[in-house]
Amino acid sequence: MKNPMLEVVSLLLEKLLLIANFKLFSSGTPGEDKGRKSFYEISSFLRGDVLEVPRTHLTHYGIYLGDNRVAHLMPDILLALTDDKGRTQKVVSNKRLILGVIVKVASIRVDTVEDFAYGANILVNHLDESLKKKALLNEEVARRAEKRIGLTSYSLLWDNCEHFVTYCRYGTPISPQADKFCENVKIIIRDQRSVLASAVLGLASIVCMGLASYTTLPAIFIPFCLWMAG
Repeated sequence: MKNPMLEVVSLLLEKLLLIANFKLFSSGTPGEDKGRKSFYEISSFLRGDVLEVPRTHLTHYGIYLGDNRVAHLMPDILLALTDDKGRTQKVVSNKRLILGVIVKVASIRVDTVEDFAYGANILVNHLDESLKKKALLNEEVARRAEKRIGLTSYSLLWDNCEHFVTYCRYGTPISPQADKFCENVKIIIRDQRSVLASAVLGLASIVCMGLASYTTLPAIFIPFCLWMAG
């Protein structure tokens, strides 16, 4: 007979590995310690092209506007703190981006190709092949992007940079990365071992923090919901 505690540890490690391999969110995280490339074949980009930048655990997207300019949706905490364009127009750092995701504030901004890619390789119109959708005319794509420039709301799952470029390129905002994340969440929820893991963690919280409403209710409610959803 298997040790229940070993089962729980195995489950938690499995879930952590699964999460670590998600290509979760499509807002690009500029690698602050990653050197930039000094040259891109900008002459090969056409106005209205979708530029795609693969990163470690995500993919970032933008619309090329011509003249070395890219429109892309980027979370930024500074947008909620200041109107100083001299500060907010600087390349968004990892800390600014993460805090922007948390408070759900972002903008569709225009940067150079170099600042947009931040040293990563660029794929052009790769979504056309992966989504197998018919793209609008390039000029219409660029005009749609230009009309959206400025402050905007942000949601990791419902309104990210992939939604922005697919709206501009195909007329419909979709995000395969967000859809994949939701599917993986379903897998976790449907795994009955998640019930055992949440129950054990709930009991541990009660033992450590005592019988209080803020520990007892989650300890009962979360395993019950997982059990019913499984």
